[in-house]
Order: sequence, then C-alpha cells, then structure tokens
Amino acid sequence: MFITVKQAAEKWNISERRVRALCSENRIHGAHKAGRSWLIPVDAVKPADARYKSTESLLEMIDRKKHELDNKRSLTEGETERLR
Repeated sequence: MFITVKQAAEKWNISERRVRALCSENRIHGAHKAGRSWLIPVDAVKPADARYKSTESLLEMIDRKKHELDNKRSLTEGETERLR
C-alpha cells in the first residue's frame, strides 16, 4: 500500500517539495519512483531533520548562546547611545 507525495506532506506537516526532495535523496525508506510520481509506503516514517547535526534542542542551543553573549563585556554608555 502506498501514499502520494501530497498525502505524505499532509501527514508529516511539511511541503510537497520537501517530500519529493527526501524521496530523491533516498531518505524515505521504501519510496520509489513510478513514472513521474513517487510512491511512498503507508507505514513510512518521516526522516529526522538533518539540518541540525547536534542532538541539543534548538531552545537549549539558543539559551547557551544567550548565556555566552551575556558573559561578554557590557556596552559603554556611548556605545548604547550610538545604537539608538
């Protein structure tokens, strides 16, 4: 049993274009091309987002970077005025 790119996009809450890209990168197990269409197994799972190499969550990463910024020297009064 297979689903279409459109159905997979709705199921995984991503764009159809992203589903096609995942298929062409062989990141969806069992997906194959039939003519011009991709056939995706019904039980296929959404691949993990490979853009984030770290297992650290995005919010934790933001908090860590904010802490690093806070530890830097504070702005002088003149620098603060210039920014305004």
